[in-house]
Amino acid sequence: MTTARDVMTPGAECVRTEHTAADAARQMTERGVGALPICGKDDKIKGVVTDRDLVVKVLGHGRDPGSFPAGDLNQQEAVTAGADDSVDQVLSTMTAHQVRRLPVIDRERLVGMVAVADLARALPDAKIGELVDVLSTD
Repeated sequence: MTTARDVMTPGAECVRTEHTAADAARQMTERGVGALPICGKDDKIKGVVTDRDLVVKVLGHGRDPGSFPAGDLNQQEAVTAGADDSVDQVLSTMTAHQVRRLPVIDRERLVGMVAVADLARALPDAKIGELVDVLSTD
């Protein structure tokens, strides 16, 4: 069975809730990624911030990214995948929550990120087609 750990990109880093949106943007730029998990002082994942979130929720509303807290970009509930979840479980979670990226945790510790592209390399075309269809629906 192929697991999240098998297909994830390892070494993901969090932006902290007390950091700013500007910090998140810099971190994304430095790492060459479009999303970062948001972690609290307890090191638990609180959500994920995307480059689109920064544009729409911060810049689009005229907010100052240098003072806007990254923690305010959290979702209601952090959606994650377990490192030992099957890729089918990961696909199901992404489809159910309509997300393109998932933090991967092992005993509540961040170990990587899974993106649609990671699944596209690991799953048959039909399953990926279903996910892309769900993500493309408004």
